[in-house]
Amino acid sequence: MKNKAIAETLKLYRKHNHLTVKDVAAQLKKHSISTAEKTIYGWENGQSQPDADTFLILCEVYHISDILGTFGYKKTENINLTQTEKDIVLGLRKHPQMIDAVKKLVD
Repeated sequence: MKNKAIAETLKLYRKHNHLTVKDVAAQLKKHSISTAEKTIYGWENGQSQPDADTFLILCEVYHISDILGTFGYKKTENINLTQTEKDIVLGLRKHPQMIDAVKKLVD
């Protein structure tokens, strides 16, 4: 695998979205992509990578909008977040209806 971050990030985002590998396989099937659970584990362990179409669907399922930044292909501002801060950001992405409330809190 060329980019180890892809495997690690896929696994991280699956877990942050509280999905099992079986859940991911079911989500892919809804998009007419039949994938064995073993294959998904292979992607997460760096043994192989999903094809481009499958990768984009995974990003949709995992609520990843900044694909290049998330997978390390784009330089982002060097901000070191604690794990708690990362969990909060990922939680907010899962509940976009809370963005206005968080903005008010930050202001």
